[in-house]
Amino acid sequence: MVVNISFASGISNSDPNNEVVLVVGKKEHLEKLSGNIGLLSVKFGDVINAQHFAKGVKKLSYHPTDIVDLWFKNFMVASLPSIVSRHNAPMSPHALTLIAQNSLAKSTKESVVIVCERISAFALGLAVSRAFPLYTQKKNSGSESQLVIEYIFFGDNCDPLSGHEIQLLQNVSDSIRLAAKIVDMPCNIMHTDAFIDEVNKVGKEIGILPTVIQGKELDEKGFGGLYGVGKAAIHQPALVILSHTPAGATKTIAWCGKGIVYDTGGLSIKDKNNMPGMKRDCGGAAGILGAFRTAVKMGFKENLHAVFCLAENAVGPLATRPDDVHTLYSGLTVEINNTDAEGRLVLGDGVAYAKKDLKAEIIIDMATLTGAQGIATGKYHAAILSNNEEWENRCVKAGKMSGDLVFPVPYCPELHFEEFNSHVADMKNSVKSRSNAQVSCAGLFIGAHIGFDFSGVWVHIDMAAPVELQNERGSGYGVALLLTLFGKYSNNDLLQKISPDL
Repeated sequence: MVVNISFASGISNSDPNNEVVLVVGKKEHLEKLSGNIGLLSVKFGDVINAQHFAKGVKKLSYHPTDIVDLWFKNFMVASLPSIVSRHNAPMSPHALTLIAQNSLAKSTKESVVIVCERISAFALGLAVSRAFPLYTQKKNSGSESQLVIEYIFFGDNCDPLSGHEIQLLQNVSDSIRLAAKIVDMPCNIMHTDAFIDEVNKVGKEIGILPTVIQGKELDEKGFGGLYGVGKAAIHQPALVILSHTPAGATKTIAWCGKGIVYDTGGLSIKDKNNMPGMKRDCGGAAGILGAFRTAVKMGFKENLHAVFCLAENAVGPLATRPDDVHTLYSGLTVEINNTDAEGRLVLGDGVAYAKKDLKAEIIIDMATLTGAQGIATGKYHAAILSNNEEWENRCVKAGKMSGDLVFPVPYCPELHFEEFNSHVADMKNSVKSRSNAQVSCAGLFIGAHIGFDFSGVWVHIDMAAPVELQNERGSGYGVALLLTLFGKYSNNDLLQKISPDL
């Protein structure tokens, strides 16, 4: 079943005999709502009353994802965790995604009423969207359902969402689901040319013509990393750029995404247990495509470039061999000692292009870069590496406000970059010791192609584990994070309020 999601500024009438209604929030908010049922009464129909609702809320525990059925699983109330740790998002969006997965998409008409403080509307609304992927190849998947997300606010500001805020939530929700769809699609469908088609669709929607450098042209123009990774595939590698350059802009920002549409490992081939799921290796580029789409639609005020580094790391007669030496766009030479460390090669070219050709002063790269990320920072927190402590802190704050959590790893090139020492080239592409800050080292390889003396801001986001939800579906990670991180440059009040200070 394909779920069509929309957002509403008010509470609509419902009939639990014919549709599913879920009311969800922290228990303390639901208890207050029980004492002053107000607008929520229009959701009851004639099947329950305010007292029935209050009894259901009383049964809820303070533990996460607790659900009480009030009317034949057509009217449910659920609680979010009341206590969270300092490294979690205060509104517990991951718990809401799990609740939505377990209780919704069972009817052709459904609604979710989120009871929260107004500042939590962004993360919690998007948490519901994450639960409903767009891509499916199931035989009986032609039916559609309608899901409306509504809000009741507590706190100092209980004003309903404005039309502009509803438009933002709809755009971000659609972009998250677009990113997740790209990640979920297998490489026989979502190859590099298909990814370029997706970029073209977004470009047409927002009125921007992409720049595409593909195949042998990459080699001719010096993109040795990107060409070397993807040259063995039928669908050739490409560097694709979308550029938004509004009048009056004073800053230039580049978002660079790893778009490995499939990663066999190359000649350093993965085994049968580690190769399945590698269709998700384009998650960084997918997240950036979704974020760029919404940023431009919502009136981004500064120069913004999205750089997509697209390749299939395939095995074939033209595949890069261990011991080969490639010259990257930065001019630095790289001795290949592991063809499965390919993401850093394509992004090395991408960030060098952002610096040299786009003159970006703020460069963000986002990638499903290392398996070590999940070990270091876990399934929910991406790892962040930056040359700028202020931006590192802003990313952490933006993660908590958006639900796309991040956590810092050490930035110390003088201690870690020696892991890439080579006797024949400027560097190798894989570390000498896998037990020495491997997540940091992988990011530093990318940073080296900007230069550790880069006077601008560089942020590397390794989101290898958060790219997927716990049900093996794409999460759309990165869309909400980037939009929140750069919210001060947007034209939307809601984004500006939740964005960290710049």
